[in-house]
Amino acid sequence: MFVVIGLMLSGMLVGFMLRSRKRLGMNKIITLLIWMLLFLLGNEVGGNRRIIESLGTLGMEAVLITLSAVMGSCLAAWGLWSILYKKRGGQSDER
Repeated sequence: MFVVIGLMLSGMLVGFMLRSRKRLGMNKIITLLIWMLLFLLGNEVGGNRRIIESLGTLGMEAVLITLSAVMGSCLAAWGLWSILYKKRGGQSDER
């Protein structure tokens, strides 16, 4: 865990020190590395028999968590909107 945090902090330090220099092609390198990481993650998950066997259960749990998070966000946004709208005396900011 400390290795991961140390690598992340050292990358931030190097990026901070090199922020004024042009880094041509850095976006393509980052994209390629992300693709490689995703491939390796998929390879690791696909090779794990327990994950593959419980994929139906995990998928249903993921859908339920996602729907709950979206509904909670919508309710919180609606509540905040109604509070702010009432403070302005029923008028919006549009003119």
